Amino acid sequence: MGRDVPALVFTRDDRRRFRNKMHTCLDVFAQMLRESRFDFERPQVGIEIELNLVDADAEPAMRSADVLEAIADPSWSSELGRFNLEINIAPRELTAGGRGSWEQEIRGALDHAEEQAAAVGAHLIMIGILPTLELKDVGPESLSENPRYHLLNEQIFSARGEDLLIAVDGVEKLRTYTETITPEAACTSTQFHLQVSPDEFADYWNAAQAVAGVQVALAANSPFLFGKELWRETRIPLFEQATDTRPDEIKVQGVRPRVWFGERWITSVFDLFEENARYFPALLPLCDDEDPQEILAGGGIPGLAELTLHNGTVYRWNRPVYAVVDGVPHLRVENRVLPAGPTVADVLSNGAFYYGLVRALVDEDRPVWSRMSFAAAEDNLHAAARHGIDAQLYWPGMGEVPATELVLRRLLPLADRGLERLGLDAAWREPLLGIIEQRCVSGRNGAVWQSETFHHIHDIGHVDRHQALRRMTRQYIDFMHMNAPAHTWPVE
Repeated sequence: MGRDVPALVFTRDDRRRFRNKMHTCLDVFAQMLRESRFDFERPQVGIEIELNLVDADAEPAMRSADVLEAIADPSWSSELGRFNLEINIAPRELTAGGRGSWEQEIRGALDHAEEQAAAVGAHLIMIGILPTLELKDVGPESLSENPRYHLLNEQIFSARGEDLLIAVDGVEKLRTYTETITPEAACTSTQFHLQVSPDEFADYWNAAQAVAGVQVALAANSPFLFGKELWRETRIPLFEQATDTRPDEIKVQGVRPRVWFGERWITSVFDLFEENARYFPALLPLCDDEDPQEILAGGGIPGLAELTLHNGTVYRWNRPVYAVVDGVPHLRVENRVLPAGPTVADVLSNGAFYYGLVRALVDEDRPVWSRMSFAAAEDNLHAAARHGIDAQLYWPGMGEVPATELVLRRLLPLADRGLERLGLDAAWREPLLGIIEQRCVSGRNGAVWQSETFHHIHDIGHVDRHQALRRMTRQYIDFMHMNAPAHTWPVE
C-alpha cells in the first residue's frame, strides 16, 4: 500500500483502465475467499511506528533523507513530511522470543536509529503531534521527496478544486487554510497489525471498531497543533480534514470522506474492499501488468496490485490489508487510531490491551457489535479524541460512563483473559496491563502530561508560549528515552 510510485500525469483512459482492473481484482479476491487460499494457521502481529525529527532545540528538522541514509536499514522509510520517518518492526508471533523480547527489539532499533540520526544533527521523538511544529513548517517545501506524496497532493487538491480549511475547536480554536496536504504529516501514529483468517476477519474488524474510542481515550498524546491547545488527540480531526477531497458542496451531498470510520458492522472482509471500489474514485490510477485471473487459474497467487494500491488511499481507522508473503496470501486488520509514543513501554502496553481485548470480544457468545450501534462506536472515537482519558464513553450494559471506569470494571479483565488465551502467562500479562490500569487510576497519559507541563512552564514560569512548548518537548524527549510509562512522569 505504501509503495513508491513514479511521477505521472493521469489520463481519462488511465482511470477507466484502473477501475476495470480493480473490479477484476475484486472478482478474483472473492474467488480466493471462497476457496480458502489464505495463511492463518500461525497468525502474526506487527507494529509500525511513525516518528518526528527534531534538532537540538526540539524544533522540526527537515532531514528525513539524510537520516534514512545514515540509518541504512530497509525497516525504515520516508513518510509524508521531511520531518517524519517510519519504522516497520518485523512481523512475529505474539509470544515469539518470550517475555520482553519484542520490547528489546523495538528499543534496540530506535536506539540505533537515534545514534545515526544524531550524527547528522537530528533526533527522533515518538509523539502524536510535534508541539513545536508551526504552520510555516508544513508548506509545499516540507513534502517528502518521495513522488508518491507529491502525486497524492496533486490528486487531492485537483479533486477539491480549492484550498483546505483546517478547523478544530478545543481548549482553543484553530482556523487556517492550507494549499498542500503536508499538515497531515503532523499526525504520527502507532499501527498495530493482526493477521486473521478470512472467516474471522469480520469479527476482529468489528471488535477493533468497537474499542477504537477506548484506545484513543487511554493513549491520547496530541494536545497541541500549530501552537494551540486543542483536543487531547488532535491527530484525529486533523487527519480527517487534511486529506479531505470534498469541497463543502460535495460534503452536503453525502459523499463519504477518505478518512473514514465506516458506517456499518461487516460480515466479510470483502465488504470493505467492495466499499472502497464503490465509493471512492482512484487517487493513484496506476495499473500493474499482472493478470490476476490468469495467475489464479494457473495455480498462482496474484498480488491484486490495483486493489491494494487503492486501499492505501482510503484511510480507515481500522484498515483491511491483503498481502502475499513467500507466495502465500494473508489478511490483516491494521489498527490505525493510536498516536505514536510516549515510550516503548506505553506502546507495548497499548498493543497488549488491544490484542487481548479484541480476542476476548471475538470469543464472546453475544458479541458487543450485536448490542451496540455503529454510530455509538463512532461517537466514542470522537468523544475520546476530544476529551482523552476524561472522556465519557458508551458501552452496552453500562450506558455512558467514564472511560477509566469502563476500562477498570469491564475491559481490563477481558483484555487479561484474551492475552491468556493468546498464550501470555500472568507474569507476562500483568506488567503490560498494569500500565493501562495505572493510567486509569491516576487519570494521566501523554496528553495530560503535555498539557500540565506546558501550563506549568508558561502560566507559572511566565515563559513565552513557543519557548514553553519547546522546553516541554525537550523534557518529553528526556523522559521518552528513560522508557518509564508516561503516567509516572513528573511535571517540572
